[in-house]
Amino acid sequence: MNDDFEDMGPVDFLVIEFPGNRMTGEGFPLLLDLVDRGIIRVLDLLFLRKDTEGSIVALELRELDVGGDFDPSVFEGSSSGLLGQDDLDEAGAALEPDSSAAVLVYENLWAAPLARALRRGGAQLVAGGRIPVQALLASLDAAEAQTVGEAAP
Repeated sequence: MNDDFEDMGPVDFLVIEFPGNRMTGEGFPLLLDLVDRGIIRVLDLLFLRKDTEGSIVALELRELDVGGDFDPSVFEGSSSGLLGQDDLDEAGAALEPDSSAAVLVYENLWAAPLARALRRGGAQLVAGGRIPVQALLASLDAAEAQTVGEAAP
């Protein structure tokens, strides 16, 4: 089992909120495409709903009304057992009332060869993070405003 983990790429998770419980299903085909092309491997895909009183319930894929032609049951059984109740409670706490969320845990298959090589050389990941697009755009806007301000006579 340890050898299997040594061969894995980095594993990430996402909690994706759908305010007002509005899931369009637009992302499902794109997620499936990433899997089909061997870019990621879905380890867990769970759905939660937080009602207006703050109660959180797990949803089954077959319960989802995502609209469109895509059948989300293609991801049925995507459960590695990595996520525990504490993880789901934490994800639910991050949601606004009257919202739903997808909790996605995935392996970055594209990075597995690099990760294996680094581990063989004794390297280990000691920090990581993600910059939200909104924060990136705000930073770029601030930098542009500063540049424009410096250019003014």
